[in-house]
Order: sequence, then C-alpha cells, then structure tokens
Amino acid sequence: MPKQSRSHTQLPSELKRSTDDPQRPIKDLQRIVHLDLKGAAPKVEYLEQIFPLFSSLGASAVLMEYEDMFPYDGNLTLLRSSFAYSVKDIMEIKRLATISNLEIIPLVQTFGHLEFVLKHDKYFDLREVAEFPNSLNPRIPGSLALLKDMLAQVMKLHPEAKHFHIGCDEVYGLGKVQGSNTISQEKLGQLYLSHVTAVGMFMTKTWPSVKLLIWDDMLRKISVNALKESGLPKLAAPVVWTYLPKLDFKAISGWLSKYQETGFKHVWFASAFKGASGTDQMWTPFGIHLQNHLSWLDIVGHMSSYPDLTLEGLILTGWQRYEHFSALCELLPVGIPSLAVCLQTLKHGSFNDKAKAEVHHILGCEVQLDKELCYGSGAFAGAELYHLVRHIHIHFKSSVDNVLQDGYLRGTFTRYHRKYSFGNPRNLGLFQPKLIRTLKEWEDVMKNLHSKMEAIFFPDTIEEWMEENVNQHMDLLRNMVQDVQSISQRKGRPKSQKA
Repeated sequence: MPKQSRSHTQLPSELKRSTDDPQRPIKDLQRIVHLDLKGAAPKVEYLEQIFPLFSSLGASAVLMEYEDMFPYDGNLTLLRSSFAYSVKDIMEIKRLATISNLEIIPLVQTFGHLEFVLKHDKYFDLREVAEFPNSLNPRIPGSLALLKDMLAQVMKLHPEAKHFHIGCDEVYGLGKVQGSNTISQEKLGQLYLSHVTAVGMFMTKTWPSVKLLIWDDMLRKISVNALKESGLPKLAAPVVWTYLPKLDFKAISGWLSKYQETGFKHVWFASAFKGASGTDQMWTPFGIHLQNHLSWLDIVGHMSSYPDLTLEGLILTGWQRYEHFSALCELLPVGIPSLAVCLQTLKHGSFNDKAKAEVHHILGCEVQLDKELCYGSGAFAGAELYHLVRHIHIHFKSSVDNVLQDGYLRGTFTRYHRKYSFGNPRNLGLFQPKLIRTLKEWEDVMKNLHSKMEAIFFPDTIEEWMEENVNQHMDLLRNMVQDVQSISQRKGRPKSQKA
C-alpha cells in the first residue's frame, strides 16, 4: 500500500492554481475509487448505497483491495478475516457495481504488504526477513505457488475482470535475507523484476484479456535497461502515485520519461482522497487532497510530452490503514465529502462554481474548504455518522479536558483522594453535577454513534475505532463518576487510615 508521501502537510495559504480557473478535465479517462478493505470494511448494504453515489460523482470503476476480506477457501481459508465477505457477498457487490455502471478492479498484493498472509505460522518461512511479515521471499519454493492460488481464487469470482492490480509496492527488506546485506541496487532490481514478471506472466497466460496494473515506486529505482530486458512493459502498466499537495513535477517527469523509454505503452496516476495525511487520522483534511488533484491535473495537461505513453486514468486512493498492523485512518463516510470534491474537480478540471454546485446537489451539504467541513444535514449515505465523528473530533477531548481542569476537582479529587477513596462531600458536590452531566451527554452521543456504525461496519471495526478514539476518555469519565459517587455516599467517613 503506497504511503511514502503521507506525512501530514498543511494546505498552502494559496492554492497553486485558483480553484475557479478552467482547466482540462480528464473526461475521457477512467476515474477509479479505491476501497481499501484492510480495515473498516463496509457491509454490502452500505456499498449498495454508495456505489450510485460514486457513479453520480463521476467515478467509472472501483478498485477493491480485498486483503483478508476475500472469501479464500481450501488451503487459504486461514487468510480470511472472521468478517470476510462470502462468495454470495462478492456476487452481490459485482451486481451492485454493474447497476451503477462501475467496473470492479480486484487488487491482490503479490510481493510487499503481505502481512495478512505472512503473519500466520503456516507461511512464516516465506518471509523475506524472518522478523517481519511485510514481504514475500520469492526465492523460496512455494512462494509463487501460494500467489497463484490466491490469484486464481480471486479471478474465479471475477472472470469478467478487464483489469487486475497486482500491487508490488514498498517491498521492504528486499534481498536482505541472511548473508545478502551487501547486494547491489542492480541485483535488487533484477530480483524484484524476476518475481513481478513471473506473476505477470502467470496472469497474462491464464487470463490473456486482463490488463495488469502495478504500483510504480519500486520501478523508479530500476534502470531502463533492466526494465526493458525483464519484459515487464509488455505485461503491466505502472501506476504512478504520490499524495502530497504539491507534486514534484521534475521527479514525475523523470519517471514518465523512463517508462516511455522503457517501452511501457500505458500508464495510470494515483492520488488520494483520504487516508494519506496521518496514520491515525480521524478527520479528512480535504483541502490537502484537493490540491493533490489540482496538481495531478497539471501533469495530465503535459502528457503530450510523452507521445508514446497513453494515460488510462486516475485512481483516487482511500487508504484505511497504512498497512495491516497499523491504526485505522478516517472512516469511509468521513471521507465522502473529500471524495466528492476530488471527483468533481477531475470532472470539471478545477473546483469551480459548477463543481461546487454539483457537490452541494449530490451530497445535500455545502463544502467549505477553509474549514474542511461539509455544512448541512447531508443526503449521502453515512451523513449521520459523518456529523457524529465531526462532533467528536471537534468537541470530545476539549469537553473532557474542561471537566478535568475544574478547579474544585483538581483541588479536592486528586489521584491520591481516589486511590484511598476519601474526600469532603461538600467539596465533591461543587463539581460532581458537571462531571455527571458531561458523562451523560457523551454517553448519549456514543450510543448514537454506535448505532450508526452498526449499520455500516462490522463489530471489529466498531470496537477498534472506539478503542482508538473514544474509550480512553470515556473510561476516565466513567471511573471518576463512579469514584466520586462512592465517596459521596460514605458522607466523608474514611475508608483507610491514609485518610
């Protein structure tokens, strides 16, 4: 999963290009929405609601990064999450996509980011570096056979697929098995290419009509001659990705020139509409993502400089985790306004008045870039959850901190008082109502939040999100209320000699 460029960057005070200036839209190119299922995978019922939204916003396809949500069976059954989609679910997802005129493009990692596979004892010996579950060691017998089984199972449920993404980004530890720490960059490139071309040849030989996509970050380091000799340009199209607000045009130009010289005929670009501004980001800073797309439009406008390269489209990535073991990024409903802004920007060539009006009409709320908020009740699926998360993001921690900074509480209800369960009921009564009221208010919010999340996500997602963003502060409030009520009920009678 690409993430090299994900450090949080503040939106420039002035956009590189005015959002109202007319620019060339990518009308004839594919606009693909990426659904990262490594975490917070939505229920099929929610996909039924948002696929039409994707289509109405200008998307032409959905890139499904299944990971452990695919219903692997046989020898691969252990790869499945306990909440993985069933075969029936996959068929329904495809049907829903077809109704909304969306192509489904499967993505299966085949080199790096195989944590969901290599974490299991059964596949421990296939790791490139024994201590880390990140990357596959392609030199070990059985590695390619494992991938072929995974790919075959996914293709069995997607026989109509026109495109297939084989991942292959961020292959950490490549060539660093024992005794090979001094391997040259040239040898590393050959090692990488040997594996990805083997995967590519298997796919193209078995399913000749399928067009393959591959993340390009590893290709950037490999020489033109090595790329040519590998035969990869005949097997797959590179997906050039970067998520920063301001793109490095010089670097991207160099990559494109290399790919053209190498013999690639097709290329894709990848932006981000969420999940690229912090490993544990709760709220989507869509101003940053808008600028990323405006920058990509500038690159699109210069594609005539590469006459032998055909730009197929742009993938709007929506990362849910940086990797299998990292924290959740913004929930999908939270990123919907950002997705709408980015898709309409690509459709119209800028975020002009017409794009703003369409976003407002489709979402039922007004986007304000300076505040990175969507104002209004919202008509999009998940809008209620969007506003609840917004409320928590803006007010929750400050509300709890406000209670904790109460002078009476700080002076008469310290950790020491709570440890030995003593205090003057008169003093406790000066802050107790405020403490109880704050807890009650947030208990009501969290109950509503839980209900809205249940309609969209599986129980593991709800538990994880609550643990990451809510429970620490709610538990503190609950414990403090319990302690102050217990002490008050004893009417100042000490429980310990310490008191």
